[in-house]
Amino acid sequence: MKISIIVIGDEILIGQVTDINSGYIANVVRPAGWSVDSVATVGDDATAITTAIKAALKRTDIVLTTGGLGPTKDDITKEVLTKIFGGRLRLDPSVAENVSRICHKRRIKLNDLTARQAMVPSSCRVIQNDVGTAPLMWFERPDGKVLVAMPGVPFEMQSMFTNKVFPELLKQFGSRDFIGHRVALINGLIESEIAHRMNRFESELPENFRLAYLPTPGLVRLRLDGEGPDRKVVEAELDRQFEKLVAEFGPNVLWESDMKLPEIAIELLKKHNLTVSTAESCTGGSISGALTSIPGSSAVVRGAVVAYSNDVKRDVLGVNEKCIEEYGAVSLPVVEQMAEGAKRLIHTDCVIATSGIAGPGGGTAAKPVGTICISVITPGGTSVNHYRFTGGRSQIIERTVNTALIKLITELKKL
Repeated sequence: MKISIIVIGDEILIGQVTDINSGYIANVVRPAGWSVDSVATVGDDATAITTAIKAALKRTDIVLTTGGLGPTKDDITKEVLTKIFGGRLRLDPSVAENVSRICHKRRIKLNDLTARQAMVPSSCRVIQNDVGTAPLMWFERPDGKVLVAMPGVPFEMQSMFTNKVFPELLKQFGSRDFIGHRVALINGLIESEIAHRMNRFESELPENFRLAYLPTPGLVRLRLDGEGPDRKVVEAELDRQFEKLVAEFGPNVLWESDMKLPEIAIELLKKHNLTVSTAESCTGGSISGALTSIPGSSAVVRGAVVAYSNDVKRDVLGVNEKCIEEYGAVSLPVVEQMAEGAKRLIHTDCVIATSGIAGPGGGTAAKPVGTICISVITPGGTSVNHYRFTGGRSQIIERTVNTALIKLITELKKL
């Protein structure tokens, strides 16, 4: 089953907000054998929305829209949908009650604009929003084609699509084939080198099996997908092919499931009953932020020091001032002392420390922008490494965070 997605909102077109909803939908529907035929992004313009919806309904039996359902004047999707599917906007008492409940729960005053959320097209079936005030609307044509209008706020859309919308769509349209996947995280090799080594493997894959390359700074995710009517057959073949894939890369396989780097680090820390802290200069707390974004991280993450200035490196972490003067703040001896200082100060088993030049200024001929030093302490010992990363400031920081987490994971796997 193929679906069309229409993302509505001027904020998407001007780059003020990034669309993450379409990717989320694609990931949810794929295991059921469904796929996304197209994703269209349109502004809050009646003509553009109408054109996009009519074109999508010609291509697929299911159309999903996100956004444009808010209470402000620029949110015109309900009016457009009323014109397309007929009927009139009417006050729905059940929606009004739900909006009042949500406002009360959030301890916000129900104003006239928010109350307008209860006005819905008479041609739709309402799906109550459990986590927001904008109702979801299910439209169905005589030929069986369906359009579901959903809010654009990601946590609202994701919750409602997973728990209510997609289960109802599955009941009506069914699932054709099972789609399974396996993921390997490959470290230390660039995408083109991996692709070269996978050339024969891909050519020998069974029909309806495919390999996808998903690169991120410092890492490449290899996703092996398999599709077929018999789940057991697909799963068995996936296991066989994935074993061959992993064997090809050996020590370059960082992890054998689709997990984020902070999730892997937290899992390994818990496995070994270890705690961690960070001492960060150029990353400014990004590593500790990544770790603490994972639910349950409080069991292993004890704290962090953002030692941006040399004074903090010296006075808080105990870095020797003569060492800073002799080698510079961005140096292996200094970052090693930062790690030791955090371990001593916060009392943890493991530490990640970073110091570097993220740019755009601050570089020299000896230490250009992108010069990074990382130290990692685990019960297995201390590692200190020097790197040269390229790109803009945000890219260098992201690469540093990923590299530091990969280094921690690598060391923890040795325990």
